[in-house]
Amino acid sequence: MRVIVLVKATAASEKGFVPDAWTAAMLDAMGTFNDALRRANVLIDAVGLKPSSHGARIAFNGTERTVINGPFAPANELVAGYWLWEVNDMAEAIFWAQQCPNPMPGPSEIEIRPLYEASDLD
Repeated sequence: MRVIVLVKATAASEKGFVPDAWTAAMLDAMGTFNDALRRANVLIDAVGLKPSSHGARIAFNGTERTVINGPFAPANELVAGYWLWEVNDMAEAIFWAQQCPNPMPGPSEIEIRPLYEASDLD
């Protein structure tokens, strides 16, 4: 089964990438973690997202389209990055997520969501 693992944004991540000692240590730890995911044939993709101030949303209402430029709030409702994993089940996804270094310089959350597969739509 494929799952998307969402790294929830924080006020710190919404400020953008700041090269400092903590960031360097976190990137090193994440690199080690991603290497372990690759060796286990779990990792499909991994991406960090720029802050929402660099983004836009498109609001749909019938045939109308409205562009809403970032930043968006609240930060904890946003996504700062994601992994795409291939796992046997949710238990395996939770196992790997629990091995993850803290992706933020304070409290943070990771959300795991299964993807719909073609077989789910039959």
